[in-house]
Amino acid sequence: MEDRSPETDATPAAAAQVAGTPGDEGGAESPAPRLNQTRAGIKPKALPHADADLGDPGLYFNRELSHLQFNIRVLEQALDEAHPLLDRLMFLLIFSSNMDEFFEIRVAGLKHQIALGDESSGADGRSPRAVLGEIGRIAHEQVERQYQILNDTLLPALEGQGLRFRRRNEWTEAQRDWVRDYFEREIMPVISPIGLDPSHPFPRLVNKSLNFIVELEGKDAFGREGGLAILPAPRSLPRLIALPDELCETGWREYVFLSSMIHAHAEEVFPGMAVRGCYQFRLTRNADMTVDPDEVSDLASALRGELLARRYGSGVRLEVVERCPEELARFLLKQFELEESDLYRVDGPVNLTRMMSVLGDVERPDLRYRPFTPGLPKNLRKGNGLFDAIAVGDILLHHPFQSFSPVEELLAEAARDPGVLAIKQTLYRTGSDSPIVNSLVEAARGGKEVTVVIELRARFDEADNLALASRLQEAGAIVIYGVMAYKTHAKMMHIVRRERGTLRHYAHLGTGNYHSKTARLYTDYSLLTADPTLCEDVHQVFQQLSGMGRARRIESLLHAPFTLHERLMAMIEREAAQARKGKRAHLIVKCNSLTEPRLIQALYRASRAGVECDLIIRGQCCLRPGVPGISENIRVRSIIGRFLEHTRVFYFHNAGKPEVWASSADFMTRNMFHRVETCFPLLDKKLAARVRKDLETYLVDNCQSWLLQPDGSYVKQQPGDADPISAQETLLYAYAARA
Repeated sequence: MEDRSPETDATPAAAAQVAGTPGDEGGAESPAPRLNQTRAGIKPKALPHADADLGDPGLYFNRELSHLQFNIRVLEQALDEAHPLLDRLMFLLIFSSNMDEFFEIRVAGLKHQIALGDESSGADGRSPRAVLGEIGRIAHEQVERQYQILNDTLLPALEGQGLRFRRRNEWTEAQRDWVRDYFEREIMPVISPIGLDPSHPFPRLVNKSLNFIVELEGKDAFGREGGLAILPAPRSLPRLIALPDELCETGWREYVFLSSMIHAHAEEVFPGMAVRGCYQFRLTRNADMTVDPDEVSDLASALRGELLARRYGSGVRLEVVERCPEELARFLLKQFELEESDLYRVDGPVNLTRMMSVLGDVERPDLRYRPFTPGLPKNLRKGNGLFDAIAVGDILLHHPFQSFSPVEELLAEAARDPGVLAIKQTLYRTGSDSPIVNSLVEAARGGKEVTVVIELRARFDEADNLALASRLQEAGAIVIYGVMAYKTHAKMMHIVRRERGTLRHYAHLGTGNYHSKTARLYTDYSLLTADPTLCEDVHQVFQQLSGMGRARRIESLLHAPFTLHERLMAMIEREAAQARKGKRAHLIVKCNSLTEPRLIQALYRASRAGVECDLIIRGQCCLRPGVPGISENIRVRSIIGRFLEHTRVFYFHNAGKPEVWASSADFMTRNMFHRVETCFPLLDKKLAARVRKDLETYLVDNCQSWLLQPDGSYVKQQPGDADPISAQETLLYAYAARA
């Protein structure tokens, strides 16, 4: 796949093939890359027998190891020459970011479980200690491989394109002078060395901060003998600094790492002393936050306290530069109460995620995917107001192929419209400068009844959401923090408008967050509707969230933690019942994760009955496909490409009367039982058929699709002699053609 315009990259011939049978892979498998079992983290086991109990641990993959597999598939993209070069670098850096969170949350959780003496296992039967051991083996291998890809593949390729990351031994004399000046001017005034002695104990270092351990020789100003010192890198400074153009080769863009600058001038920080060694390191801490609902009277205040504590949670991983002496590495491990298995030696900067800044700094469109303009449905291009367009019929948007702006414009129009009386909105991840929030503030200041349900506990967005809540409250909006024991993850907007003397209701329901930036990077569906039943259901869910009473009967929506799980189970069983009668039965589930044991067992029963089950699961999947007599009718694929696959959408053949549902929920225990979620039907048959066709596009992808094997490995699909089909590019082409 060359770096071509997305609108023209997928050919009409390729697009036409999406109507093929759902099981058709569109190409040969034999030459396909395979994530082997070592990379996948799955130890081969004998497959369960056809008459095995569906609770047999052998039928389930471990959730944490499956999560790790997804991160590895992301890393694989850095080697895929189908992606533009800077996007390949981006995938490698995303792997770093993903692994940071994996250690902060998943590994930290396992360590905490072990510390409490809790050896209970999940459906796969592995103990926490066994899982942690497997994670360690796989993670060490993959981190080493990540730096090999960076050093041996990506950096040389970037240098071939005029982008260079200068090591200290490569600096020219003029560059050395500039670095010295930069260090004295920008770094030295804000750096704070900490000598280690009885009056200077080992400092408490912030989670994931860049630090140096320094070996010193000689006496300081007070006559103290040198020893060890800790040198924290200022968090306010960029980790990657562009050299001035005049110091670079003509036409080149060159960068220097902050760590190299500090290393080169460490002796200036300790005048009169000799620096015998200077080694960068980084500590990853437990960043999970738990708030006990029985002990909290004010959730916002409790979270503010937890946010401070998060920076200093218990250590879970120590990264050190490869050449750090063994005795210093052991010293650091002891300080952070970590084991040898928690030590990761890296051949390069310990904080690769901070290299993301180069992606925004480099103006090389030839090395990135070409930008595209999201399309708009025909009925939104006529210039009429959004309320009028929605009143005519439901509107379905498929992001990022279609614009998110109608959702924002609907709320902006509602904020200004004198006929709008009330607006209700859920916010989970929204962004610090959100047009959605701006419109809600405008509406509240304008005297409209504005109620906002903000989920303060959206992981790593807590601080932003606390700030948004304060801003909305100051504007006069009613702000609710949801339900204490359940995160509010549903994506809903409800607008009440007076039209010709009566009240008309409008709603937005989505699979993704109200976030302008991610709407250009994540695939999601948005439904704009004035359907009276759907709007009334949305109203009832909001009433349930803000009040204390039970919701009255909800007609069309499914919602967790009440009806969603049982209805999904029933719809899967409905397909199984049709198959047992010898009739056609087919279901398609597309979501981010599949881990909930009872839903997995329902899918196993459906497969046994003869239901064709196509599962498009981007990340974690605990279901084992292809087991004879149990899951041989189940196919699981993961799509990894330019956009993050985020849609949750479910298709059921339903005896020739197809049903298509879109949801905010994944097939996970937390989504089904511990969150407030919505799942909405696509009542317009044309819209439902369009989504079914979108799903079929994913089922014939032979460029970015990875098939999960019974042994837990993933095989990447290859076109072979067939036409190449990338689902994401095909959809870009298709929606551009409609626009």
